Amino acid sequence: MRLFYFPLLLVLFLGCTNLETKRSTLLDFVPEQAEIIIKTSNIEALKGSIHNSDFLQNISKTKTYNALQQKIENLSFLNPEGDVLICLSKQKNDSIDFAIITRFTKNLLKTDSLPDYKEESVTIKNTPITKLMVKDQMFYSAVIDSVFFVSTSKETVLNNFSSTKRDLDFIKVYHATGENSTCSVILKPNQQFLESVFIEDSLNLNTFTKYMAFDAELSQDQIYFNGITQANDSTHIINIFRNTVPQENQIQHITPSNSDGFVSFTFDNFKTLEQNLATFNSKDSITTATALFNDITEVGVIYEDNNQAIVLNSTDVIATQDALLAEQNKIDTYREIDFFEFDNSNLFSETFAPLINFNAINMYCQIDHFFVFTNRKDLLQNIIANFQNKTTLAETQHFKTAKAKLSDAASFLQVVNTSTLQNILNKNIDEKQHISLKGYNASAIQFIYDHSFAHVNGVIGKNKSRALVNSVTEQLNIKLDTDVLNTPQFVKNHITMQKEIVVQDVNNQLYLISNEGKILWKKKLRGPVLGNIEQIDMYKNGRLQLAFATPNRIYVLDRNGKDVSPFPLKFNDAITQPLSVFDYDKKKKYRLLVTQGKHVLMYDVKGKVVKGFTFKSADNTILSQPQHFRIGSKDYIAFKTKNNLYILNRVGKTRVKPKQSHTYSDQPIFLYNNTFTTTDSNGDIIAVDTKGNVSKRSLNLSDNHSLTTTSKTLVTQSENKLTIKNKTTDLDFGGYSTPKIFYINDKIYVTTTDLQAHKVYLFDSQSKIIANFPVYGNSIIDLDNIDRDINLEFVTKGESNSIILYQIN
Repeated sequence: MRLFYFPLLLVLFLGCTNLETKRSTLLDFVPEQAEIIIKTSNIEALKGSIHNSDFLQNISKTKTYNALQQKIENLSFLNPEGDVLICLSKQKNDSIDFAIITRFTKNLLKTDSLPDYKEESVTIKNTPITKLMVKDQMFYSAVIDSVFFVSTSKETVLNNFSSTKRDLDFIKVYHATGENSTCSVILKPNQQFLESVFIEDSLNLNTFTKYMAFDAELSQDQIYFNGITQANDSTHIINIFRNTVPQENQIQHITPSNSDGFVSFTFDNFKTLEQNLATFNSKDSITTATALFNDITEVGVIYEDNNQAIVLNSTDVIATQDALLAEQNKIDTYREIDFFEFDNSNLFSETFAPLINFNAINMYCQIDHFFVFTNRKDLLQNIIANFQNKTTLAETQHFKTAKAKLSDAASFLQVVNTSTLQNILNKNIDEKQHISLKGYNASAIQFIYDHSFAHVNGVIGKNKSRALVNSVTEQLNIKLDTDVLNTPQFVKNHITMQKEIVVQDVNNQLYLISNEGKILWKKKLRGPVLGNIEQIDMYKNGRLQLAFATPNRIYVLDRNGKDVSPFPLKFNDAITQPLSVFDYDKKKKYRLLVTQGKHVLMYDVKGKVVKGFTFKSADNTILSQPQHFRIGSKDYIAFKTKNNLYILNRVGKTRVKPKQSHTYSDQPIFLYNNTFTTTDSNGDIIAVDTKGNVSKRSLNLSDNHSLTTTSKTLVTQSENKLTIKNKTTDLDFGGYSTPKIFYINDKIYVTTTDLQAHKVYLFDSQSKIIANFPVYGNSIIDLDNIDRDINLEFVTKGESNSIILYQIN
């Protein structure tokens, strides 16, 4: 059974000289029969990206996916560190054998939570291997030279105890893959998984090239890949372009926007291409006796339903017209462009096979420097009308989006719309299965010949409708492995200076997600994150780390989700407030404050207790996260218990002692109008100045109230009443989150979320709701400009296991 296996397999898991190799790398353990190798350095991130890829999830609806998914998901007990190779091969009975290769580490196998797991050491053919049974699925594994190898085939495992010869070309293309992509994929010769990626039936992947290796980036609405393909002999189609120089592809400028797609191939010298074609087609001599192609640098085919038009892009229009002097019998005119008869219907198929097979041409016309040949007047008319109306494919936003990922000049370029992409999928899937690809209006692949190999780029992208001004549009809806635990927030990427998303699920997996929806990594934590995650530059080199607390750990993670030594710090007693990070003088000499019940401990970034901080203990359990404020040249550290407000100096000594005591709420402490401001248990505003004077103001807040401020703006939420700067808005009755203030581009925004009605509200500083709000959401939001455009974005919890990124246009 032929299958469109590469996308399926991604959904699931996610010259030629022989060279004797030493078994020192994972590559040395790749089974000889493997046809596809998928490499990743972060298997959890790969699985997450696959899970959130709209295209791959559509492909996953096939029966083949469901059958193979069960096998691979049963290997979820593997916890690899470093690179992982997933190797796939086709068996004689049409079944799939897969193997996974990675370095053996102490914590590689995590089987404690698997109820149906069985393990047995056996000896087969005098070779010790391990049989693993997971949910009635049998696997075979072995550790060979510190490399862990597991497969569905015991023969594959047994054969791997013997060193094998490696194809030098295979090694070269493997090492051409990168390290920072979602995954890398290597396709070996004569693989049976992916038959075709082309419109033309005469083109298939195994005859087009020998080896192909590329890095793939997966986001929610786009798959982008780039790499190389290599073939050293004339039996592969890619070598038709040997000794030619790619030219700029221009067929898109004459292709109607309502077409099904086009193919374009370019060259700098037709005679060279002609000779290469003759060699490929095993012709003894060149039979083309026409000057028509002498001044042509690009040939293209436009597809519309079952019809085709062949386009020649001429660098010398007069010379091309002269070559067509014998074809000047005018048969019609449309919009002042003449149609002429063309008698040599087989010319293009005979000259350019297998790239062109259309042989029913009987007319042509000239449009600017393009000469268009077909057998249908209505197709010519459509091409002319769209060219004159400037409604060609090149003018569409979906083509421009795809083109941004491609090179301007390519030896071979194919661009297809939704229906043609569907047809290409059908070539690779025998089973009848409806796959919805709505919105995939411009998917492309190109090959750029370069000496003995070619660069390959491709994009499969889903296009969104252009957002209306003042609208709020959903950009991403990202699914996690399980339910969302806490509020998603933005953090800065110090490399791009843009923002990314960090969030945790109920299994305590922490995710870092790009602003394009790519899951960059996942990390299992020992408990839920308390409060917000802070960012620090502990090495003072511009590289940011994530710092936060869980109930018994203080974590500092680097850009890749790795622990930064000496963290995590482990605590026997529970941490009861979020981690507070202070940078008193903005010199990156950070202080980390850890709250445990009534105690506050201060650490430096070396994980050492700061001995100069002398605060011992509060009178009772601390109710608020310690805050740092600066007024004038003095620093203040503030937190509170039920009956006391503590305002300390840097070393933990009392700097301000309030002259009155109150029974305080659990609301945070803010610096508002240069006073330490919070609320008491009755909902009254309590403000303490730097001399300890206390003022009290009643706002008639309920027991269940919330407070937040900036230095000049005070916001309260009491039941369904939201008050911003003394202006109160009556919202629908519901269950509201704590309001939050954002100050962006000299403008204040205030947000609150009705958690019962699933509505996110956004107001300006005058208590006026922002246009097109409320929108759907299930948590407090984080609001910022996270990319290079001028629009603001915000992130919130969506369904139980998803987060939503919106854009305010």
